[in-house]
Amino acid sequence: MLRKFSHYFCIPASIPMLLLATWATTQPTHGISMYGKPALPYDFSHLPYVNPDAPKGGEITLGNTGSFDSLNPFISKGTPPWQLRFLIYESLMARSYDEPFSLYGLLAESIHTGKNRDWVEFKLRPEATFWDGSKVTAEDVIWSFETLGSKGNLRYRGLWSKIKSIEKTAPHTIRISFKENNRELALIAGLRPILKKNQWKNKGFDRSGLEDIPVGTGAYKPGRFEAGRYVELLRNPNYWGESLPINRGTQNFNKIRIEFYGDQAILFEAFKAGELNIIRESNPEKWNSAYNFPRLLSGDVIKSEIPHSRPSGMTGLVMNTRRLPFSDWRVREAMILAFNFEFINDTITGSKQPRITSYFSNSYLSMKPGRADATVEEFLKPLLPTQFPNVLEGYNLPTSDGTERNRPNLKSAIKLLNKAGWNIQDGLLKNKKGENFKFDLLLRQSEKDFQNIVDIFAKALQRLGINVNIFVIDDAQYNQRIGELDFDMTSFRRDLSLSPGNEQRLYWGSEVAHVQNTRNLMGASSPEIDATITAMLNANTAEEFQTSVRVLDRILMSGRYVIPIWQFGMSRIAHDKNLKFPDKLPIYGDRGWLPHVWWYQENP
Repeated sequence: MLRKFSHYFCIPASIPMLLLATWATTQPTHGISMYGKPALPYDFSHLPYVNPDAPKGGEITLGNTGSFDSLNPFISKGTPPWQLRFLIYESLMARSYDEPFSLYGLLAESIHTGKNRDWVEFKLRPEATFWDGSKVTAEDVIWSFETLGSKGNLRYRGLWSKIKSIEKTAPHTIRISFKENNRELALIAGLRPILKKNQWKNKGFDRSGLEDIPVGTGAYKPGRFEAGRYVELLRNPNYWGESLPINRGTQNFNKIRIEFYGDQAILFEAFKAGELNIIRESNPEKWNSAYNFPRLLSGDVIKSEIPHSRPSGMTGLVMNTRRLPFSDWRVREAMILAFNFEFINDTITGSKQPRITSYFSNSYLSMKPGRADATVEEFLKPLLPTQFPNVLEGYNLPTSDGTERNRPNLKSAIKLLNKAGWNIQDGLLKNKKGENFKFDLLLRQSEKDFQNIVDIFAKALQRLGINVNIFVIDDAQYNQRIGELDFDMTSFRRDLSLSPGNEQRLYWGSEVAHVQNTRNLMGASSPEIDATITAMLNANTAEEFQTSVRVLDRILMSGRYVIPIWQFGMSRIAHDKNLKFPDKLPIYGDRGWLPHVWWYQENP
């Protein structure tokens, strides 16, 4: 039986060793898993979802929207191409995307943890080198943890605050001790990127720009680039990790080029013209109707559909609860009621895209519909006096009648707004002070699909007497305003995995709710959310972990922080016929898969 939720508000200082022995790596080993043992044995030959005999060579050209003004993906300043972190830098361990959360040695040849994972030790591979041929040392690892933890992007700082000590215990061995009981910290440490210490001697690491590109160890390194237009990544012919089993069948292209375009419409035209040789399509209606151009009809382009079993995450419009009027849950519920999903979905996707119904939709971690089951209810009962309505009964998104007017839902919305102190006066919604209900909705120039959604939404809000000011701005302005929390409502996307962990504190933890550049855009600040995340991180069994995630899902949904749109349970990728991928797909689908396991091969 799961322990009562109230016990998690004060996590015990020690956890029974017998329970944790299942996961202990009492001897150095080749891999580690969040629960149980990693699926692959120490002598595995390759990842299960790769083609181990994939040929090397050829090129792939990807397209991004927006621009870039930095090639340092580890700092908060500037806008780097997002792919750089994943294509040209390496960490001590690497993921298998066919398991919820298992890591195998990359820069490190082995991992060793204590029985309760209060420390972790990594032994470096002596053959691991940077692009310039210099060896990766224990000093590089320690410097990388310290520097990223104190000067790096906010996403790296949470782990550093939980590290009690980091030290070199042998010529190639680093031990990290943690301040708290947190099973995931050893795995997170294994995924920290490792950079070259000597590169930054007498230099400021946190400078943003194009002149200082962090030196890495990966199979690719930066080649030519033009600010805001393109960047090329070239395969390193002297890559140190070529023969590792974790790398076999991966990183097959000689060159990866990333082109930048003003918006998705321009990017699509570039693909049709052959400037790009691969594209993702998020709109199923467009997938069925617009992919009839000459290159596809001739067979030079192929359409591939890639299913997955990962959570939907959350995509939609997020409301800033730090500001009036969105600090009131009734106002947020009214916004959700006014958002005519059925009509919008039919207009934009032809009703072919299912709606996101929870933060973990499309996975076994998702909250079950209806009233909470007995185990989840046991978690929730101590929280009910301070939680939003429907958390126990189950919060269901409202559905409309599918017509543009959406009358029943708008009537329900106005009732909630009245209760929150907003009433119609002279055709406008006003509060007791006579102030109009108005807010700013912030979008990037590249978010064409969101602009279409917002235009329909704004018309519905006008019928409620609400004035929406839509600001469509470039990436630099957008990032600055979002970083400064200067918005009322904006577009929102959070990818979630089958092994949610410490990143949940970054997404909706109280500690970062009012910090600039936070990822907690909605400003959620709830001791109940914090305690649920703590319970999740300290779960002793997969069952306890799953239950705590479902509790978190319920609390987030009942908080009405985001107006959800559709989920992407199927990835749609159009590509040149000479770009190939393996038959076996990992459970995560195309995450960590493109372009890593693809290859170029001309048809006979």
